Amino acid sequence: MDHNADFSQRVLVHSDELDWVPSPIKGVDRRMLDRIGDEVARATSIVRYAPQSQFSAHTHGGGEEFIVLSGVFQDEHGDFPAGSYIRNPPTTSHTPGSEAGCIIFVKLWQFNPSDRTPVKIDMNKMASVSAADRNGVAVMPLFHDDRETVQVETWDANVRIEIDAPDGAEFLVLDGKFTTDHDEQLHQHSWLRLPVGNRLVATAGTAGAKVWMKTRHLQHVEAPNV
Repeated sequence: MDHNADFSQRVLVHSDELDWVPSPIKGVDRRMLDRIGDEVARATSIVRYAPQSQFSAHTHGGGEEFIVLSGVFQDEHGDFPAGSYIRNPPTTSHTPGSEAGCIIFVKLWQFNPSDRTPVKIDMNKMASVSAADRNGVAVMPLFHDDRETVQVETWDANVRIEIDAPDGAEFLVLDGKFTTDHDEQLHQHSWLRLPVGNRLVATAGTAGAKVWMKTRHLQHVEAPNV
């Protein structure tokens, strides 16, 4: 099952307009953003856990990265409220679920196989820093290595944004809105993927925007090695 699997193409998805697709586990549904593979896949998705649902125990062969968008995500390692950013590198394992229900944005099988760095950040407790060379932009760093950079940017109302993406980029709107120079209008939980050699030119909405972004990583697009 391949979906938005041509990474040479610009892709925009308004995730709130997609139908929920049941996973093999009762109470866990998905909105697929991109995917290479079947049930074991290089995948980017929005996943919804119904109250009192639990996914089966599993080991992350290719790593797992996610943001809790609403509710509280839980596993044997803790409770992670909305605003949590988590990286579970290859070889880690857990039994995820949610007593009250939650929605997460999740990326699977996209780590360097040698990565062993776990990350657990409550973004509600982290401060953003004004970008010295970009007026109206504040940055919250989340992760950086020789393969990718992950951060959340807060854009002031009506500010113009220009971001070069020579090695590709992804953007997920966490709050607010922005419009691109392609006349694309993104709102909360819209997802945009830019191919290698592209750039984002955008204008934040009248209430500004808060945007999760990942850059430099789309030079590394492979199917799961299983």
